[in-house]
Amino acid sequence: MAIYLDNAATTPMATEVIEAMTEVMRSTFGNPSSTHSFGRESKGILETSRRSIAKHLNCEASEIIFTSGGTEADNLAICSAVNKMGVQHIITSSLEHHAVGHTADSIANAKSIKVSLVKVDNNGHVDLADLERLLQEEGKALVSLMHANNEIATLLPLKKVSALCRKHNALFHSDTVQSMGHYSFDLQGLDIDFITCAAHKFHGPKGIGFLYTNKGVQITPIIHGGAQERGFRGGTENMSGIVGLAKAMDLAYEDVEAHQKKVQELKSYFIKELENIFEDIHFHGETKPEQSLYTVLNVCFPITDKSSMLLFTLDIKGVAVSGGSACTSGASVGSHVLAGINADMTRPNARFSFSRYTTKEEIDIALKVIKEVYE
Repeated sequence: MAIYLDNAATTPMATEVIEAMTEVMRSTFGNPSSTHSFGRESKGILETSRRSIAKHLNCEASEIIFTSGGTEADNLAICSAVNKMGVQHIITSSLEHHAVGHTADSIANAKSIKVSLVKVDNNGHVDLADLERLLQEEGKALVSLMHANNEIATLLPLKKVSALCRKHNALFHSDTVQSMGHYSFDLQGLDIDFITCAAHKFHGPKGIGFLYTNKGVQITPIIHGGAQERGFRGGTENMSGIVGLAKAMDLAYEDVEAHQKKVQELKSYFIKELENIFEDIHFHGETKPEQSLYTVLNVCFPITDKSSMLLFTLDIKGVAVSGGSACTSGASVGSHVLAGINADMTRPNARFSFSRYTTKEEIDIALKVIKEVYE
């Protein structure tokens, strides 16, 4: 029995999503930029999907720009803030996804602007006092801090950070790739400029996402060539992907509270059972439910003569987990997130991540395999 516990990397597509995508691929092939009936039909489906997504987020459809995923959305937000809105100071953290960190460094070098890293504690919480100190420095600022860390699960208090940004007339971008589809977002009540989405993190297709842009901000394209997405993102729209994204959001928000309750119970059960097995076990990042992404758990295991084989043995036994972010799993360096919270990198670390399809039986099988490694 294959057990998939790496949902922070990607999730299996929902059957309903596959069916919705298959139908549009089969019956609606027109280019939505074409003015004939085939194009108009595709355009109608495209805009219906956009309106559906906007309704879930309580924002205007015109504030949704479709992209190839979260990485492009992060790039578009940060580059627009600098190139179009005069940002001279990017404030971020050492724990961000490379889609933010590398983009900030790249544009800072090209434009000779400043990048500052706000202090974080050993659980990955942002030091809000240090953030305010940085916001008082000269130059228009963009704060770019992720809502839910993809490796250690710590949540950012979005409203508190938003209030600080508005107090100091700064722009606020949050990478919400890991939390979109898992938490409700009321963008009329949350004063934020940019948030991002990747459909494959909540049982949608890969290669599609969006950038939410508050109607008060200005966007400049980073992909040129056509007038699609109101001129903000050139290229023929990924119609089947967009339909799949909209359907995945429909499913995610049918009963997001029940989904959250179920998965949090599995995570809490897993924590308790691991603590029963090991006296010397730690969890990286925040584990308090109100401050932690309920789909992710980063575990620091004890060191034994067998512990170095943990990830390999789990894989051989059919249990898929991650040693860190899937985006850097091929790199020879350790996790920049764990390094950023001063984690003990000499011990074996594994990220377990869950979805609404994860079962208690699968958790029990994973626990059994872990026990076998340490026997």
